[in-house]
Amino acid sequence: MELRHLNAFLAVAEELHFGRAAARLHVAQPSLSAHLQRLERDVGVRLVARNSHDVRLTPAGTAFLPLARDVVDRLARAAETARAVDAGRVGTVRVGYNFPAGQRILPDLLATLGRRYPAVDVDLVELRTGPQLAALMDGRLDVAMVYGRPAGTELASRLLLRVPLVAVVGTGHRWAGRERVPFGELATETCVLFRRAQSSAMYDAIQSAARTSGIRLTVAEEVDDPGATAILVAAKPIVGFASALRGRLAPGARTAAVALYDPVPILELHAVWRTDRGPAVDAFVDCLPPSLQP
Repeated sequence: MELRHLNAFLAVAEELHFGRAAARLHVAQPSLSAHLQRLERDVGVRLVARNSHDVRLTPAGTAFLPLARDVVDRLARAAETARAVDAGRVGTVRVGYNFPAGQRILPDLLATLGRRYPAVDVDLVELRTGPQLAALMDGRLDVAMVYGRPAGTELASRLLLRVPLVAVVGTGHRWAGRERVPFGELATETCVLFRRAQSSAMYDAIQSAARTSGIRLTVAEEVDDPGATAILVAAKPIVGFASALRGRLAPGARTAAVALYDPVPILELHAVWRTDRGPAVDAFVDCLPPSLQP
């Protein structure tokens, strides 16, 4: 039983017309008929019935059809895997990511990677921007999904998302019932920030918005983790910050997210990789969504 014979049967079964099936496979109609007859001899039963008026599958052909499709599909995937191995598109890509990347980018990206490059595996680790970039530079990560675009000729990047920041307050805070507040109102509030070493882009976006508003933030504490921000704002009358995705998709029982405006602090989420990457990283990058215009 040969692949060309299975393809001939599938074309006839799907077209139910020998002329269209032959044109689809770019073969002469007598050749198509010969392939089908050879398949029927190998199987030992008649699969297609035809007369001068129509073409139809026999009951045996109807039963044979889905299994034949599965065989052809498996052979195609096997061939793609072999080509990937031959081209070096195999191995494991170590990927760092943050919360928005995990929510909005990675699920579709990994599904696409699995279809296009089944021989490429991915190891995922959730880290803040600073630790991701340090791991990328010393070789512990192959791709980082981080806020901001780092400089350096040894790095390449792609803009994936623009994510607004929101204020996070305790449910007892006077802002808790409001949908949004102007950034300038932070002039009379005490804040908790991420340390700049953890996410310089987030820290700088907040401070830039403060300068644009003509205010100076009163910073009571700096923390390393969004969980610590939620604990602090739930316990004290202070204001923290989070991406809109984290603030709205995973609110705590004792916290509330409040939109900021005038200005809206924006974070840009980038995928970053080294320019001296290997073939497996090339495969991962090939599956990233199209770059946004900066």
